[in-house]
This record gives sequence, structure tokens and C-alpha cells, in this order.
Amino acid sequence: MDINFLMALGGLHLCKRCCFFLGVRKLCSDLQQSARFLHSANAQFSSVPQITFAASSTRGPARPVGITGRFHKPPQTETWKLTVCQYSDTTVVTLASRESQPLPADPAQTGLISKQPGHPEGSLFGTPPLPDSQAPLLDLDGSPPLAPFEEISEEEAVQIHAEPALPAASVSLGDYVDQSETLQQLLKLGVNLSKLEQRPNVGSMLLRLDFQADVKDRLLFLKDVGVEDSRLGAFITRNPFILTEGLENLRARSAYLRSKKFSRVSVATMVSKAPYLLNFSIERLDNRLNFYQQTLGLSTEKTRTLLVRLPGLLCRSLEPVKENLKVCELELGFRPNEIQHIVTAVPKVLTANKKKLTEIFNYIHNTMGIPHSLIIKFPQVFNSRLLRIKERHLFLRYLEMAQYDPAKPNYISLHCLISLPDRVFCSDVAKATLEDFELFQKTL
Repeated sequence: MDINFLMALGGLHLCKRCCFFLGVRKLCSDLQQSARFLHSANAQFSSVPQITFAASSTRGPARPVGITGRFHKPPQTETWKLTVCQYSDTTVVTLASRESQPLPADPAQTGLISKQPGHPEGSLFGTPPLPDSQAPLLDLDGSPPLAPFEEISEEEAVQIHAEPALPAASVSLGDYVDQSETLQQLLKLGVNLSKLEQRPNVGSMLLRLDFQADVKDRLLFLKDVGVEDSRLGAFITRNPFILTEGLENLRARSAYLRSKKFSRVSVATMVSKAPYLLNFSIERLDNRLNFYQQTLGLSTEKTRTLLVRLPGLLCRSLEPVKENLKVCELELGFRPNEIQHIVTAVPKVLTANKKKLTEIFNYIHNTMGIPHSLIIKFPQVFNSRLLRIKERHLFLRYLEMAQYDPAKPNYISLHCLISLPDRVFCSDVAKATLEDFELFQKTL
């Protein structure tokens, strides 16, 4: 074959390839300029791959190998890499790169380029790019944000509504009241937020609560139990943790008390007096009930009466109670049946300060000479203040009227000595005026 013919034929193939490459490069340039319009007009144009072609040999046609912009001769055992890029104005971001099977020699067979009438060089995705005159003007990002120092009109300034930011940290719940519905409703109920914010972790706990989801149902439960509306504020102030207890647990504990024959009124009284009562598990409540009934030897009815009068016994630790019972028996010398009578009449003896109990008993029994039998008849003496007992006893002794033996005349009982107001005590017991008693108090 004539060598001139072969050279002409080779030049013809080269020209075809060069024309094809130039057409693709022009197409990619057009796509870069109109990428934002194609991205919004059709989802399939959201990412536009750029493909450059390199000849694998002098005989075969060009094949796509990646985004390079150069031509090179790949090795014989080659694998084609396809890199997908996304255009954002003038920036090309590589999204993924993976090895794929060898692509066909004809770029039109890859599915990335298809030949269309009037576009012999082909176009990506089988659709030619729109000219600039026909491209739709789409607002992709909406109106651009205002610059921080850009001047605006008074009308625009009035329309701007900026919510005040919550402080990251504060020593007062008052800084959060305007933005917290929970705090607003608690204030309406009469909750003292100034006391709650002084307790550790309570303020942050309240801010995390949603009134409709967390608080409302528990307030309605307390009303169903019997807590009066006027006492809800004081109740939450003393025990805000009731708002974090599960409703099912609260209902189960209330039902347990009713199962132990506590009336509805008694349960309401107990919960109102001891706000933490329903925070304790059923096992703990049952343990406390059994302890007081068995240790004190009380009947079921007397046990219920004791706990209704002082429901805090179910919330307190048992160790101070056990110590006070030992003090009454070993140090004060009361018998078990006498202790039972004292506790039934004055339940606070079980939780009173041990030093106070011993000081009152020593003064009444050893100084005033009152025996155990008379103290048992008026156990309320352990609820009195030692100073009050001393002042009245010394005033009677000054008047030579300190007579506490019921077998002798002018007997003065512990009830008259302690429970009467000063004016009545002076006129009916001491037979003196209130002014005389006040002058005597100044001499002590």
C-alpha cells in the first residue's frame, strides 16, 4: 500500500480525534458556566462529570480515563478510573473515585455521551446544554443574607424580631422566667423559686421540664390525691422532685396506702404533711409500717393513727428512731408500755433531739421531783421548751407555791404549769400579775 495513503489515513484519524476532543472541551466549558442553571432545572444535572480522553494506542479510538486535561498512553493491562465532580460556580469538588470495568472504545456507548442530530460531538447525559439566552434564571439560594454593616430602612428594622438569648449560666431562675412556660406556671401556683434556686441542681432540673408533658399531669394527680390548690405551691417548693417521678409509680404508691386501710382523707393529710412520702418505693413504705407496728407493739388502728399524725416517720431514717427508743428505755427509765403511751400521745418524741429529751426529763424528774407516773399522764411536757419550764417553776418556788404532789393541797399539775398562756398562768396558778412575772424573768 502506498505510504502516502497510509499517512493520509493516519492524519484523518488524528483529525477526527482532535475534533472530538475539542468539542468535548468546549462542552465542559459551557457546562461550567451554566452549572447553576442545570443543577436546579434537572436533578440529573446536579453533578456534572468531566471526562478527558486518552488514546490507548495509535490504532484504537480515544477512551475516557478521568479528569486530567492531558493525553497519555495507558498501560496495556489498564483499568479505567471515573472521577465524579460537582461544580459550584468555579470550584470543582471530587465526590468519589472508584475503579470500574474497562469502558467501550466508543465514548457514545458509555452512556455518558450520546450523539444527537446537530451535535456530532455528542453531549453529556444525552442532552445538549442550553444556550445562555434560553437558560432559566432561577434563584437557587433565595435572597442573599444582609451584611452585618449594611444600612437598612426604618420599616425593615421594625420588622426584625430578635428573641433574647437565654443566659448560658445564671445564679437566679428569674433570668429564665420570660422564656420558660414551666417557671411561669409554677409562679402562678405560688412556688417560691428563690428557695428552689438555692438548692443544688434543682434550677437546671426545672428548666429541662416541659409543662404540658412533665408537670401538668403530676399536678392533676396531686389534686386527685387530695392536695388542696392553695397548698400546691408550698408542696412543690418543699419537694420539686415530685415532678420527675413516674405517674405509674405515684399511682401505685397511693393505691398501696389505700390498700392498708388509710382513708382518702388520711392519705391526703399524709401527703400534704410529708411531701416526700410518694417519692419512696412501696417496699420502703411497707418496711416502715411493719417496723412501727412490731417495735412499738401497736395495733393496726393505732399504727395508722400514729402515721397520720406524723407521716414524716415513713420518710425518715429508722436509726434516730431506734436511738430515741433506747434513750427512753435505758436513760429515762420508762417501761415499754409507758413508751407506747408516750409515743401514741406525742409522736414527735421518736424524732426529737436526744439531748433535749434528757435535759427536760432530768429537770422535771430530778429537780422538780415529779415521778414517772405523773410524767406519763402529761407526756406533752417533752414538746415544751426547757426555758419555759424553768422560768415558771422558779417563779412558783419564789412565791412558795411549787407543789406538784397530787396528794397535797394546792397541787399544780404539769398541764397547768406548761400549757397555759402567761397571763392565765399568773392569774389562775401563781395568783400574781403578769408584770410581776415579767420583772422576775429579768432577774434570771
